[in-house]
Amino acid sequence: MTSAGATSPRPLVILISGTGSNMQAIVRAAQQRRWRERYRAEVAAVISNRPDAKGLAWAAEQGVPTAVVDHQAYPSREAFDDALAQAIARFDPHGRGLVILAGFMRILTPGFVQHHEGRIVNIHPSLLPAFPGLHTHRRAIEAGCRFAGATVHLVTAELDHGPILEQAVVPILPGDTPETLAARVLTQEHLIYPRAIERLLGAGV
Repeated sequence: MTSAGATSPRPLVILISGTGSNMQAIVRAAQQRRWRERYRAEVAAVISNRPDAKGLAWAAEQGVPTAVVDHQAYPSREAFDDALAQAIARFDPHGRGLVILAGFMRILTPGFVQHHEGRIVNIHPSLLPAFPGLHTHRRAIEAGCRFAGATVHLVTAELDHGPILEQAVVPILPGDTPETLAARVLTQEHLIYPRAIERLLGAGV
């Protein structure tokens, strides 16, 4: 007998904190490239740690279920991550889906990462291992770099580390500001993030 978990589409749960432009790119890719038919995978939910995240309304308009786990309602990172894991489990009860970080502005605890080991994907606006953390574009410009970019990687307990899945390189132009550079990098993020996820699905990861 085949279990329900094996026959239902593999859930993709996307975590956001704001507009979720990368989330939007992934949802569109899933629809346009027919991930449900090709890979038996679908965007099962969009979850935010902020009730006012604009991406929630956009996702709901696309028919994607949404949920909020407000980090301010919890006394510690561990308590928040426990609640977040429970919310994810409602959409991924068999624990076989991907957890996709798309502008999710929370540092996850080692326990959360271990629970979802090998199934958490993130995109970072630099050419990792260069410039982990915040303010990547300003730091790249101040360092005199000629190139910047974005990196899709699997998440480990160490911040902005983990196996690299895909990268895009963007030149730093004379007169670039952190804002102009960020805008050009973001256009590449929207291309490589769905592509990297699709490769994971195709590889059965």
